[in-house]
Amino acid sequence: MSVSAILGGWTSYSKLTSNNDDDWVDRLNHLYTVILLAIFTVFISTCQYAGNPIECWCPAYFTGSYVSYTKSYCWIKNTYYIPIDDQIPSSKHDRTSEEITYYQWVPIILLFMAFLFKFPALLWRMFNGGSGININKIVDMTSAVQIGGQDKRDETVNHIAIYVDRWLDAHRQYRFNIVVRMRQKLSKFFCFLCAKRDGTYLTGLYIFIKLLYVVNVVTQFFLLNAFMGSWYNMYGFEVIGGLASDHTWPDSPRFPKITMCDFEIRQLQNVQPHTVQCVLPINLFNEKIFIFIWFWFVFVAICTTGNFLFWIWRALFRSNRASYIKKYLKLLDQIKGEEDKMLLRKFADQYLRDDGVFILRLIARNTSDILLSDIVLKLWSTFKNKPGVKKQQEDEMSKFTDSQA
Repeated sequence: MSVSAILGGWTSYSKLTSNNDDDWVDRLNHLYTVILLAIFTVFISTCQYAGNPIECWCPAYFTGSYVSYTKSYCWIKNTYYIPIDDQIPSSKHDRTSEEITYYQWVPIILLFMAFLFKFPALLWRMFNGGSGININKIVDMTSAVQIGGQDKRDETVNHIAIYVDRWLDAHRQYRFNIVVRMRQKLSKFFCFLCAKRDGTYLTGLYIFIKLLYVVNVVTQFFLLNAFMGSWYNMYGFEVIGGLASDHTWPDSPRFPKITMCDFEIRQLQNVQPHTVQCVLPINLFNEKIFIFIWFWFVFVAICTTGNFLFWIWRALFRSNRASYIKKYLKLLDQIKGEEDKMLLRKFADQYLRDDGVFILRLIARNTSDILLSDIVLKLWSTFKNKPGVKKQQEDEMSKFTDSQA
């Protein structure tokens, strides 16, 4: 893949927003969460660089330049939080241990978190083209003809069916040595081998991307723990407990509005220490943003983990493929006897395989079951008319009849 193609994925608005080659849980991670974090980044950055993120109560003899120096120094250097009823510790170590270390870096950490949520989607779009089929183009074509003329609809369905049929035939296994046979046996039970000619490339890659989404959203809590303190994992429960007991939004020591700042001023050979009290208006917004992020990440983690396990269940059990296709063929009254049932299993397991059924699932998730029914019917007709399929089915049916007799 060329550098321009990779950079094009960043510069194109459609690549940054959304494609139709995934499901709504993926977009919940790489689109909606990224947009949310980007909005928070812009808002906090505006408050920091266009407003006054910190105000300090300086001694009366401080001139204007002294006040500006104090505010700049206390913003760059970490301030520390001591409750108003507690005595300020005399030990420098005790003061340092209470420092607030995160508020200067909030826009950067939010931007980095947004990149981590986008990264699995970039990997998916960089590597799914290795399957030899343009999933996004297929879904776009089906979406465009959902509400349109019947002639245009039939033409599009026919083009898609021909395209998918050629893709399936082009990626059949043409060599059968011992390694290939072993891999084929393993792929029946373990679809994550990502073998293009075994029909598991897209399915395995997609499940791996799903796993990355799960790992990412869980890792975000550890990242915020390292950035803000080991308390963040339980922060949401603290807020819920406070609201349940007091029925008011409590002042959180996690995001203090009033802090202390120590600095020294050198005047010739004399070094004069100063301690001033500062106000952090930015923490008023940080508090609400990070509690919202906590609940949002919990919601995303639940949806992503459940969706990942659901796709694992789909991939591990071969019967899911035939059951999924059977639903549409029965709806179209195409399963009329034992012969069709036997042919259906061959159609799902040997013709479509994991990757073919995977593409049909994505089409259904991004368009409609009605349109997918037309595509399945066209593929079903194409499969039944292939040379050798009918003869083989007749032979198997005769064996089945003899065994029943």
